[in-house]
Amino acid sequence: MRYTLLTLFPGLVRPWLEESLIAKARERGLLEVEVVDLRAYGLGRHRAVDDTPYGGGAGMVIRADVAVAALEAAGPADEVILLSPAGEPFTQGVAEDLAKKGHLVLLCGRYEGFDARVEAFVTRVLSIGDYVLMGGEVAALAVLEATARLVPGVIGDPESHREDSFVRGLLDFPHYTRPPEFRGLRVPEVLLSGNHQEVLRFRRKEALRRTLAFRPELLREARIGALEAAWLAELDREG
Repeated sequence: MRYTLLTLFPGLVRPWLEESLIAKARERGLLEVEVVDLRAYGLGRHRAVDDTPYGGGAGMVIRADVAVAALEAAGPADEVILLSPAGEPFTQGVAEDLAKKGHLVLLCGRYEGFDARVEAFVTRVLSIGDYVLMGGEVAALAVLEATARLVPGVIGDPESHREDSFVRGLLDFPHYTRPPEFRGLRVPEVLLSGNHQEVLRFRRKEALRRTLAFRPELLREARIGALEAAWLAELDREG
């Protein structure tokens, strides 16, 4: 998988790519990430990238000619993605779709964002949530991490993401490790039993319980079977 990140602040992005599984995947050739400074496409002696908005108002707007020059220099891509609070929600399903691509270009805004005409030169506008950040770098890195971890070989155990939150429309089940008791809080006995069928049953039921408690709206679209539906009804009655 190849990524091209276009940003006015490459120094914010590069350290993120030099640690943990992303760095290891790059070393092994599973991921290729190029970070491009948008200011390289700025105009004039001072490499200007922004200007005042037509119609007045506070802040500065990144010029369309600068952004599009950078996009065109990035070369052909399967998806050219603009990160913006106005975009479609970035979900696990979107991540799974993007992870099948070969080359993603991620365009990070700053200030008041991009001249709206830039949207004509991208294939997708994505938002990671209903809030406003100082720029698109955090959002771009979220997209990169969520998709990169789905690339075969990036995560050592491919089973580890098959029960992730949102894969079936549910939150993940709770996880525990040593010690078996901590400040009066014990690990559920079933997880210490060695009974794999009961462990699986417990985890499936707890995934439902957590979803009902924290994100009940997800249950409207969740992919659950008849047994899980019965459990859900039971949990709902328990309150």
